[in-house]
Amino acid sequence: MANLNGFDANQVEPTGDFDPVPAGKYLAVITESEMKPTKSGSGSYLQLTFEIIEGEHKGRLLWARLNLDNPNATAVTIARAELSAICRAVGVLAPKDSVELHNLPLVIHVKCKKRDDTGDITNEVRGYSPKNTESPVAAKSAAPSANGVANNSTPPWKR
Repeated sequence: MANLNGFDANQVEPTGDFDPVPAGKYLAVITESEMKPTKSGSGSYLQLTFEIIEGEHKGRLLWARLNLDNPNATAVTIARAELSAICRAVGVLAPKDSVELHNLPLVIHVKCKKRDDTGDITNEVRGYSPKNTESPVAAKSAAPSANGVANNSTPPWKR
């Protein structure tokens, strides 16, 4: 049990629904990291907490799990490649501890997917890139010009 003496819900606005954020690219930082045992107990994964730091979804949290210690060699290879992408995005190429990756801005690529067990839509972090000078949220919502084409000379496949 926890002592809640002094808390009054009348004095605090309740949280709203936590619908998934729309798929897209968001400027974020890693705020927490922790090694946790896998459900089967045969390995462990690094759980990273990302916080979106600008735009409409500022303050929202997303998570990624990297299977760095797993009997499945493919899972480990994928996790190491993902960690490499994160390290390159934040500019820390040889961290000795995951805390070295905290509070450094990077762009996370967020997808939406349907959960197999409940059918609910959930977010998944599926890529990482360095922070650019232009905000990813602003780039995503670039206004079209008079002819209906976005005012951006970069081809869509390179954005």
